[in-house]
Amino acid sequence: MVKVIMDEKGSGKTKSIIELINKATEEERGDVICIAKNAELTFDIPYRVRLVQSKDYGFTNYEFLRGFISGLHAGNYDITHIFIDGLSKVIKSSLDSDMESFLDWCESFSAKENVKFTITISSDAALASPEIKKFF
Repeated sequence: MVKVIMDEKGSGKTKSIIELINKATEEERGDVICIAKNAELTFDIPYRVRLVQSKDYGFTNYEFLRGFISGLHAGNYDITHIFIDGLSKVIKSSLDSDMESFLDWCESFSAKENVKFTITISSDAALASPEIKKFF
């Protein structure tokens, strides 16, 4: 399962993802990961959630992010949910075919490994392609 929350900056996406993270830690039996650009969410999410700051790892492209997520899962099969706050900030990208391919990869990974993804993207939802909108 892949869920995309997409809206303009300042629309409350981060508040929504914090609520969903809190809900996931209460309801799910496995480990929860949150990937964000920096430590901004440190005091907003439960301590049990592994907060990964992308700036500490030098994320440069979607291939790197796919490898990183695969490595996290290879080291911990108990991961049940991965949240990515601000995908276009984590990778410094725009709404393009690379983002679409990454979301499709997340969907395949989710089905194969039983890991849910919730991803926020800062952009006007009306600009999203049908390949991205299918995850709304």
